[in-house]
This record gives sequence, structure tokens and C-alpha cells, in this order.
Amino acid sequence: MAEPRETFWSSLHALNITRIFIAGVLFVYWGFNQSKEILPDGQLFSRQASAAYLGLALLFAAFGFWYRRHFLLQLLTQILVDIVIISMLYVTTDGMKSGLAILYLFPLASAAVLVRLVLALFFASLVTIVLLLETGYRMFHHDADARPMQAGLYGAAFLASVFVLNRLAAKLIRQEALAEQRGNDLQIQMAINRLAIAHIDDGIMVISTNGTILACNPSAEKMLNLPLSCDPPSRRLTDIPFLQPLADAFVAWKGKPDDRKEEDGSLSTYLVIKHGEDGPLPNDDFPGGVQQALAAHLEVRFAAIRAEILHEERSVIFLQDVAKIESQAQQLKLASMGRLTASIAHEVRNPLAAITHASALLGEEISNPGQARLLSIIAENAARMNRMIVDILNLSRMAQSQEIIELSEILAEIKTFFQNTHGLAEDVLRVDIAKGSRALFDSLHLREVVINLLTNAIRYASGKPDSIRISIMRTTPYRLELHVQDDGPGITPEVRAHLFEPFYTTSSKGTGLGLYLARELCLNNGALLDYEFHRNGHDMQEPVSGRFVITFAAVDHL
Repeated sequence: MAEPRETFWSSLHALNITRIFIAGVLFVYWGFNQSKEILPDGQLFSRQASAAYLGLALLFAAFGFWYRRHFLLQLLTQILVDIVIISMLYVTTDGMKSGLAILYLFPLASAAVLVRLVLALFFASLVTIVLLLETGYRMFHHDADARPMQAGLYGAAFLASVFVLNRLAAKLIRQEALAEQRGNDLQIQMAINRLAIAHIDDGIMVISTNGTILACNPSAEKMLNLPLSCDPPSRRLTDIPFLQPLADAFVAWKGKPDDRKEEDGSLSTYLVIKHGEDGPLPNDDFPGGVQQALAAHLEVRFAAIRAEILHEERSVIFLQDVAKIESQAQQLKLASMGRLTASIAHEVRNPLAAITHASALLGEEISNPGQARLLSIIAENAARMNRMIVDILNLSRMAQSQEIIELSEILAEIKTFFQNTHGLAEDVLRVDIAKGSRALFDSLHLREVVINLLTNAIRYASGKPDSIRISIMRTTPYRLELHVQDDGPGITPEVRAHLFEPFYTTSSKGTGLGLYLARELCLNNGALLDYEFHRNGHDMQEPVSGRFVITFAAVDHL
């Protein structure tokens, strides 16, 4: 037989406590009558029976508390004892006149609630028989106090009460069983949800209206490099300095009207979170790699939790690691790029070289200015196609010769080479980098990345002194930032959204692969290349400009 639910044992404990109370009241009542000089035999027996009943009640309570087995046997034994003792008290006193018949309702109600209908009706029938036999006995002895009608009414009332109580209890028990099943299903579903959320790659954060972090999954902790789980919650987004971009984006989203929030719910915001000094040191063992330890490039989406039960609005922030997605895409690109570059090298580059050579030879024999102009167009576009092919071939190169480089020396060489190549004045390009700034990078790749950025800068710079600037900043003990900036107009946010996409360009002479290639080379070397907006001063009226930032780990912390 299956063990009863906990609520059944609780009901049995309540029954035992009630029995102790009733037995105690009866014992006190008969003890009060003992003060009289003359105590009838029936009352003397009743006092002794009440004392025994109180002792049994205490024994039943202790036994049921310490021995939680054989529930039905304990219950039936206790109900039978209740009926027997109450019947003895009823018979030895004045019967129906004593008013003790009402005590039968206590064990019968317990039976109606805790046992099946057949057993409950059996006990009610047994009590009814006792009442009728006692009244019949008095009638047989011509006792004037015999009340058969009242005994019959009591019996009928007991039977009806037991039936109604049993049906109501059965309904409640079924509802309890259903609620328990639903509760178990809900707990299982919650456990599944917790497991799924804990292992999902996307970061999930739940925050309150004022930005207090209420919960987050392990992926969010890894992306933000902070143990954010806290109970009770005590940290807000604004309490963590390097999470300020996320806090600003949340405030901007909260400021939108509700209809705009719903419309923009599927839109994403891209943020770069640069971790603070209390963040982890970058190393290859860190989840997400060196790039993730230096800074997190995240795609962020906000959503509001709508529920009538909530007294305070809750919001959910979904975080997706763009760097991880880019890394996965990079693996796919490199796998296909090997096949593509081999085809390009044989099928395109060789014919293109023949076209370039033939146009050069033909140019030596033509003196007509119109034809010379056409040949120059051919040569110019052939050179452009050749640059595109070289860029595509460079995409398949991985960083194979990383070394510890002194940034001041490398950048000084790049400055000299760039000035000589483009015929720049000495004071146009300024390099402010102190000695001792070292990083782990492929020197050829760094030259290619910086020259690419300078080539973009020279297109828009004014050519005035210090119009192009290169500087380095140590933002934390383990992170270096290389800034490349010019005094030209900044990039618009619309262009910024597509800046590093391949084949995207705003110049008619560009291929759209330069910045894309520069970022890929940085990723191959464990660094990050990004474009960020900033103000030159703290004055909010200052115009916002932009700069390219290469973020990589300082060599003394690798």
C-alpha cells in the first residue's frame, strides 16, 4: 500500500491534539464534580474513563509523532477507541439527556475526512446503533428519559454529515493531488529551464527598473567577466564603471514609449564593453580567448516582462557575443578561402598580369592623348583588381610568426615609410608612444594594419600639422590601446554599422576589403580592432569625433 501524503499525517496530528483537548476537558469536568461529598457511581466511572482517555490520547499523539508508519492502522485504532470510550461515557451517564452524544461528531468527522466512504459510513452506523440500543434499553425499563426520536435524528444527522464531509474531503484530496502533480511538473519544468538557461550560449540578465541586477546566467557572467550572481541583489549596472555603456543603452531603451519598445524589441544594439582593472588577466585559458578578456563586443537586446502579478517592472537583457560569432564565421571563411584563393591565383591573377603588361607595352607606342587616356583607365582598374586579389589572398594568412614587439620602434619605422611613400610633411603625422610598450603580435601584420588605417586617414585629413595622430594608452595594467585618429569628419553611425563588412566602401577607388582585412589580422593575433566615438574634452558641447582603436594585451601580463 502506498504511503499517505504528508497532509494525512498532519491531519492525524491535528486529530491527536484535538483528542487531548477533549479528554482534558472531560477529565477537568469530572474532577470538578469530585469535590462534592457524594459522587454517584456513574460519575466516578466517567472520571476514571476520562483519565484513561487522556492517557491514551497522549500515547496516541506520541506514537503518531515518532512512528510514521501504518497510517491506516493507527487511524482506525484511534477512531475505535474514541467511539468505545465515548459510548461508555454516554451509557453510564444520563444517555441522551447528558448531551455527550455530540462528542461522537469528533471521531466520525475524522473518519469522514481520512478514510473511504464505506468505512466512514460503517462507523456512523455503529454509533447510530449504540444510540438506538441505549434508548431501546431505557424504553424497555420504562424510563421516562428515553427519547427514541432524538436518538434517531442524531443517527440520521451523523450519517448525513459523514456522507457530505467525505465527499467534500474527497474533492479536496483530488484537488490537492492535482495541485501536487502540477507543482511537481512545474518544478521539473523550472529545473529544465534553469539547466537550459545555464548552458545556453546567449547571456541573459534580469534587471529592475533602476538597473539593479536581479539574476543572470553563467554565459552573461563570462561575457562580462564578473560574478554577477548575488542574493539578495545589491549591484546596479551603474555601480560597475565599465558597464556604463550597457547602462546607457538600457536607459535609452527605457526612455522610449511602450509602443516603440514593442516595435524595437527585435532591434539590436552593438556595444563594446572594456573590462576594468578588477577583470581577469587575458590568457588562452580564459573562456572566449584573449579578445574576450580584453573587451567584449556584444549584441544587446532588451525586452520588458509583462505580468499582472509584478508590482515592479522587470526587464531582460539578451547578450550575444559577436566576437564568438565572428570567430566561428572566421573558421568557415578560412576553410573556404583556401579553395577560393587557389582558384583566384591561377584563373584571375595570371590573366590580369598579362593585361597589365600588354597595356604597358601598348602605352609605349601610342602618342594619341585619347588612346593614352583609355590605356590609363585600363591600367588603373587592372591595378585595382590586383589590389583586391592581394587582399583576398591575405585573408587566408594566419598569424604564424607572433613575436614580442616594441611598439614605439615599429611605429617609428611605419611613420618613416608612410611619409616617404606619400610625400607627407614631417609634422603631418604625429606618433606619441613612449618606449616600453610591448605586445605579442606579428610585426608584418601590425605594419599592414596600421598602414591600412593611415591610408584611410590620409584621405580625409586636412594635411595640417598633427592632422593625423597615433598614440597608445594603457587603460588597465594588462590592456593596451593603440589609437589612430585624424582631424577629418567623423564616420556617421549609419556607415559605422557596416564599416568592417567585406566589400563595403564609401570610396569609388576602394575595394571594401582594407578594414575588413585589418580586423581579421587583429583577430588572428589575439587583438581587437574597432571604431569608437569620443569627445576630445569633458565639455558636452564639444563635437563628437571618431578614432580607430586596436586593443591588445600587454606582453607583461600574457
